[in-house]
Formats: sequence, structure tokens, C-alpha cells
Amino acid sequence: MRNPRNEPLTADIRGKARGSAARRGAAGTPVPDRPGAEHPGGGGVVPERAARAVPERKCILTGQHDDRDALIRLALSPDGDVLPDVLARAPGRGAWIGVTRVELDQAIAKGKLKGALARAFKGTPLNIPVDLGDRIETALRRALADRLGIELRSGMIVLGTEKIAAAARAGVVTFLGHASDAGGDGAGKLAQAWRVGEQAEGSGRKGVILPLDRAALSVALGRDNVVHLALTDAAAAARVTGLLGRLMHFTGCRPTGEATAVVTDTAVANDEIDTKGE
Repeated sequence: MRNPRNEPLTADIRGKARGSAARRGAAGTPVPDRPGAEHPGGGGVVPERAARAVPERKCILTGQHDDRDALIRLALSPDGDVLPDVLARAPGRGAWIGVTRVELDQAIAKGKLKGALARAFKGTPLNIPVDLGDRIETALRRALADRLGIELRSGMIVLGTEKIAAAARAGVVTFLGHASDAGGDGAGKLAQAWRVGEQAEGSGRKGVILPLDRAALSVALGRDNVVHLALTDAAAAARVTGLLGRLMHFTGCRPTGEATAVVTDTAVANDEIDTKGE
């Protein structure tokens, strides 16, 4: 795959963009760039490695600069098709965008994306798939699911309501996540246990409503009926929230922790089943 290589800009440039997914977190709210700062929605602590400056890139549609980990890279296939390269691993030139899906669709319809890509790829013949937005969202969801699977295999994820509650009360949880179809009661009890473990009663800290339902989480983690999950490592939390932030920004989801799960009989049953743990 061929892709434009933008030269890294100084990492000291701050405040010119809307804020990166790393700084913005999954919630779209600012996360201080310093070790010990908390992720939005009570998502844990930013480790020193994640708090350090990272290379920045320029969005070809808005002209704004942002951390490269907050943007989405587009690359060219050998046939000239514009494809998402969400992990930024494809060789050659690449173009970066930091817009929402709605904004991307508008840019495609108005021909703005085509012009921006023509400049980025130096006039190389290219084709923009009609379903580019779908492909980007699918790639972002797959990247998040794959990352969760990696963290589980690395021993960084705790599953099962009882085990999560115990870890939360012990103060070792750095990120708490719930399936989009999880019941509010189970999520609320785990959030309460987390606040107790962090001695943060009354803070309103709660977990993240993930843009993945329990079926998607179960497939990603290779377990049955995954409704809730917790991370116990700050660096792992930073890796997950970085991908989560990009996905939620692109899809225009509500800020992390503010989404309200629809409590149904099935959702309540999911919570009851999940209490057995793994």
C-alpha cells in the first residue's frame, strides 16, 4: 500500500486542535497531559509514558494539527483505492483526517475530500470507495476489539461481576467498561465498588458505556456473555481509551460515562449471569 508521509511537527504545539483522543479521552473531555492525570469517565490514570508528547499530524480536511494517535490515516491500495489504515502501519504515503463520520460524508459529497487527497498524494490517481465511512468505522471497531483481546491474553483484563467488584474494592482497577446493552443496575454497583476502592465516594466516577454490545465483546474476548470488564494496568487503560476515543469521536457517540444504557429484562438477566465471573 502506498501512502503521504507528513513530517512530524513539534510536539510542543498545544491547544491548536480540538484535542487528541489521548488528551480528549473517550469522553471528548480534556485529559491533562501529565502523569497521574485521570482518564475521562473515571477511566484510570494516564501513565508517564502515555503522558509524554507524541508526534503530531495535520488533518487534510480541517488543517488542524493533532496527535497522530488521535487521527485516522488513509492509505492507497496498489489499485489506487483509498482505504483506512487505522493502525498507521501501511508503507508509503498517507493522509490523515480527524473529522466525524458525518463531516467525512459531507466532505465526500462536496468533493472536498477528493481534492484534499489529490494534494496529499501528489496527484496520484485514486478512487474513493462509496462506503469509505463504513470501512473506517469497521476498522476502528475491529482495532478496539483486537486490543481488548490482546489485553485479556496479557492478563490485564478482569471479567465477571464478582471478580471485577473485588478488584475495584481493592483499588486496582484503572478502567471500567460495560457493554452497550448492559443493565444499569450491574454497572451502577460496579461503579460504586470502584469509587469505594479509590476512596472517591461522591465523585460521580463511573465506568464507560462501550460502543460494543455483549455479543461483540464476547467474540472479541473469546468468552460467553461478557457484560462488564475492568483493566488493572494504567498503560493498558491508555491503549484502550486511545482507540476508544477515536471510535467514539468518529461515530459521534456521546461522551464516555454519559451514555445511558436502556435497562431491559434481558439486560438485567445479563448482569445476573455475569456475576458468576470467569
